[in-house]
Amino acid sequence: MRMRLLPFAILCLLSLAASAQEQRPLRFSVTEGWAMPMIRIEDGRATSGILYDLQTRLAEKVGRRAELLVMPRLRVQRLLARGEIDVRCYVNPSWLSEPHHQYTWSQPFMVQRDLIVGRHDEADISLAQLPGERLGTVLGFSYPHLDALFASGQVQREDARTQELVLEKLEAGRYRYAVSNELTLAWFNRGLPEEKRLRALAELSADALSCLVRDAPDVPTQALLRALVQMKEDGELDAILSRYR
Repeated sequence: MRMRLLPFAILCLLSLAASAQEQRPLRFSVTEGWAMPMIRIEDGRATSGILYDLQTRLAEKVGRRAELLVMPRLRVQRLLARGEIDVRCYVNPSWLSEPHHQYTWSQPFMVQRDLIVGRHDEADISLAQLPGERLGTVLGFSYPHLDALFASGQVQREDARTQELVLEKLEAGRYRYAVSNELTLAWFNRGLPEEKRLRALAELSADALSCLVRDAPDVPTQALLRALVQMKEDGELDAILSRYR
């Protein structure tokens, strides 16, 4: 009897293993306007960077593969509304134009500092000095702290497709000021001689960043939330960030 049960048990184990392998990848959104060190996009595919490492590792920790979907930010919003993205990381509630009730927020895992940036010879400024200026921004990105100035027409947005292009146009003198997060500014400056590096002129905001995880039977929602907490507590997140500083 035992000999007959053994093959059956092995078949059950093989069936469970095959079932796990057949689970579809988790769909992570990647906004095409991001730049290094957040993410590198080549031929429409995410290939490296902080968010690439974070999201692939997060999926790995729950036994799934990560499918990184590169798309414009406005399309990300539409797919979220339809529940067609499983995880969106690197987001703050104030950046969203509508609530997404089918999603659960993770604990914050890092802080993004957004800066008003100028060329090396520009003096420090305040928001009160911006009216009348054109400001380099990323197409589709939300800047809640500047919305009133944009809406009133006191400050004009000059959009570029990616954060890197925004800084390149600033360096070339297309405008005096631009918005950039601190990490991207530091990465961009690595390729410039010291006397030409862009500099932070004012801090615009400091936002706690989290992940949105779809709460549905086909997504390991709680396991993902726990994995992100564990990565932060174990120092994995700090290790990822340190690779790109």
